[in-house]
Amino acid sequence: MLVGELVDLPGLTLVNSGAEPQRSIESAFCCDLLSLVMSRAPAGCAWVTVMGNVNSVAVAVLADIACVVLAEGAAFDDTALKRAEEKGVALFKTDLPVFEAALSIHSMLGNRDD
Repeated sequence: MLVGELVDLPGLTLVNSGAEPQRSIESAFCCDLLSLVMSRAPAGCAWVTVMGNVNSVAVAVLADIACVVLAEGAAFDDTALKRAEEKGVALFKTDLPVFEAALSIHSMLGNRDD
């Protein structure tokens, strides 16, 4: 699945399209501890979190994350939105709980049997 195709997922809203809407999403990853995301998030993942600040955008760039999905109805702050535009980071938001959002992405990736 491509980053730009996440808009087809019910309940997800595009916040910033990023620089690479044709980038492949390889997996979903859930975590709110930024140091753990930096060390364990697989490159090309859709990172599902509730952390909507500028540090999350920085971690997404450092970890080569395909996109950030903000769950639980959380909001990106203005500084994060500006930095995501500058750095080309794709951002989405949803009211879904973190696990359900990640599970939906995982299912769209065709990984139902994993």
